[in-house]
Amino acid sequence: MLDWLGWFATAVFLTSYFTKQSATLRRIQGLAAGLWAVYGLLIHALPVFVANLIVAGVAIASSFRRERDGLAKPVVVGEPTIPPAP
Repeated sequence: MLDWLGWFATAVFLTSYFTKQSATLRRIQGLAAGLWAVYGLLIHALPVFVANLIVAGVAIASSFRRERDGLAKPVVVGEPTIPPAP
């Protein structure tokens, strides 16, 4: 009966790969990990709960930190930056 929650969490996680922005990817993965944490509680699996609670917290927190610090776009070392045309 609880399997549906695990499958739903997996489906949510998979949707994160269809996003184009890293902050959105991290937030969706954080949501999925949160669902997995709930699943862990419901099946009385403490390691599943704790591991996914940690992953959810880090994923969501890092999505806001990277966005705030302007680090959402990857930086390639050694590649010249070209300013946009006026």
